[in-house]
Amino acid sequence: MAPTSTVLQRLENRLPLDRSPWLTPLSEGGWPEAAVLVALTDEERPRVILGRRAMHLPLHPGEIAFPGGKREAEDPTPWATARRESLEEVGLDAALIRPLGELSPLITRTGFEVHPCVAQIPVELELVVDPGEFDSVFMSPLETYADPALFRLEAMSDGTRTRMVPHYQVGEDNVWGVTAAILAQLSNVAYDAGLDLQRDWMVKP
Repeated sequence: MAPTSTVLQRLENRLPLDRSPWLTPLSEGGWPEAAVLVALTDEERPRVILGRRAMHLPLHPGEIAFPGGKREAEDPTPWATARRESLEEVGLDAALIRPLGELSPLITRTGFEVHPCVAQIPVELELVVDPGEFDSVFMSPLETYADPALFRLEAMSDGTRTRMVPHYQVGEDNVWGVTAAILAQLSNVAYDAGLDLQRDWMVKP
């Protein structure tokens, strides 16, 4: 079903949609691969599913993130990874996910190539959160991330180089890194927000 939201229509018109297979076999070199689902409710002011990662996780504990995860051998495409992980982590059935498009893949500070899959979902949902993955899951208005007053770039060093890393301060939550970069790029497409990341966060143009 086509989106009724003008914001989602704009995203569908502006974002490429390519559900082709992963480019390389799982066992071959390059960055380890992952995919996230950027799930947007079909309403005039869409909300996006975000979660606070469980504190016991070895990577990114307590950080705000999208549902998603590492590519598995049985996943033929990034969309397959994003759908499988979303079902496992937040109970979002694949039948409720309508692809709108993709943002170009990004590299995390821990060395993953992340493919953001942007999708339409129904307004009314009953999510089932896996406590092994998220401490909590919430719906956040997408337009929040188009507000330049909440957006900043912060110099961060890993010991060998310094990068300007995007951050959003939303209430007590600091959303940063690849999650913030995805939200900023999406806001630029959806709302012409004009947020400047000051570097190429993408793997390829």
